Amino acid sequence: MKKIFIALLVMAHVVMVSGQGLQKRAKAPINADTLAKLKSYVIANPNDLTGHEKFIKYLGAESPEIVAQYEVWVKQFPKSSIVPYALGKAYAGMESPKARPWLLKAVAIDPKMAKAYSDLWIDGERWGDFAAAREYLKKAMEAEPTSPDYAFYYRSGLKDSDPEGYRKGMYEMTRLFPTSERGAQSLYWLGLFVKDNSEKLAIYTQLKNQYPPEKFNWSSSGMYDFYYLYLNTTPEKAAELAQYMATVSTREGDKKSWSGRVKLAQDLIQVKSLMAQNKNAEAQKVLEAVTLERRSAATDMINLLKAELSDITGNTAAAYKKLVYSYAAAPADDIYMTMEKYGKKLGMTKGDIFADIWKIRDSVAVPATPFSLGQYFKEGKASLSDFKGKVILLTYWFPGCGPCRGEFPNFENVVRKFTKEQLVYIGINIAAEQDEYVVPFMKSSGYSFIPLKDEEDKRGNLVAPGAPTNYLLDQNGRIIFKNFRTDDNNERVLELMIEEILNRGKIK
Repeated sequence: MKKIFIALLVMAHVVMVSGQGLQKRAKAPINADTLAKLKSYVIANPNDLTGHEKFIKYLGAESPEIVAQYEVWVKQFPKSSIVPYALGKAYAGMESPKARPWLLKAVAIDPKMAKAYSDLWIDGERWGDFAAAREYLKKAMEAEPTSPDYAFYYRSGLKDSDPEGYRKGMYEMTRLFPTSERGAQSLYWLGLFVKDNSEKLAIYTQLKNQYPPEKFNWSSSGMYDFYYLYLNTTPEKAAELAQYMATVSTREGDKKSWSGRVKLAQDLIQVKSLMAQNKNAEAQKVLEAVTLERRSAATDMINLLKAELSDITGNTAAAYKKLVYSYAAAPADDIYMTMEKYGKKLGMTKGDIFADIWKIRDSVAVPATPFSLGQYFKEGKASLSDFKGKVILLTYWFPGCGPCRGEFPNFENVVRKFTKEQLVYIGINIAAEQDEYVVPFMKSSGYSFIPLKDEEDKRGNLVAPGAPTNYLLDQNGRIIFKNFRTDDNNERVLELMIEEILNRGKIK
């Protein structure tokens, strides 16, 4: 049964370009007396980070005077790591390429300054220099070994390069930090990572027992996946878990959501009981009344069960139709296998089935707004028309976007299965102020997308409410799929999307 989990390296949601501009000066004019007082305080207390932060916020990190002032103070207070760190931290908060030299000045003065190494780690990710970034993170961890944050992120960085080391590291976190949110987060992420359901069940059970979800936010998040894993295997336990969560949750919205999941599990138990008694019409009636939460992990399971009941009760055509619509939106192997079985019962060939699938997709497909955007590696612009005849995977991103960086390896795993004649992979940077990062990021990371510059007012129907935002266009520039995400557990979905666009009309 297909389950789509979204696990990102730093954040678990789509992000807006929100980091930039946090240190920009307000429009109010600078008051000379206020500025003088703030400046005097810094001079009297050069190691007080709060004083620096107030000064930088008031003057503005983008003020032309700020660099000159800090160059003076670095010379005036050569033993203070806080002086260069303060400006480096401000730039890092803005996700500005200006951060690195100031952070490096800070660690040169204090080689055990963990917070500066931490900022260098994140900045290194934006440059695409993942090896150097990891070394900075290691130094932060070594400088502050009691920090669960540094320990967690260092171990989580092993996921792609050393999967077994990652697994061991996540378990180790629960021993090193048995009462920390990072310990709970380690089990949560590990549950998303492992493929074997028995290991998943063991991980989520440990998460619930060691980190009670009423006390740990990451454990509370993990109970969602624990519930749907149970729902697929043992709905009675899913109902029990949902009832527990409805009882211990403190927010009304959470209580309501978990109460709804109690009802879903109970309905599923009832449906299966009725089916075991050959009361299929009654089971169908119960199932048709089931309501799912938005983007429910049970969508495929319920659709397959509805189709099964339609077939059992003599309406194979309805069973087939339901799955065709589901598959057209999000292709999955298990859905296809069942849909094909019903299609054969109706005397349909594979060609007939895909004709129906494409009829649905064509009904919602629209031509993408043409674009002609600046390039980073050469002069001139790249236009949508330049890629006619190829499938286009288009993502909106920016170097400071953690979820984007988390998704890129999954895209690469899929993209490499196709030739450059079949598929083009484009990344449009929506943060022009981070342009300085882009070329180094591409060269260091090894990612294969073509980076282009954004023109927000000309996006048309290729909208980007945040990053990442993804589109898949056919050879004629039509939007076939949008608003999808790709992670460790659903790369096959994107692969099928691309394959089916390429193979359209070839299946008989």
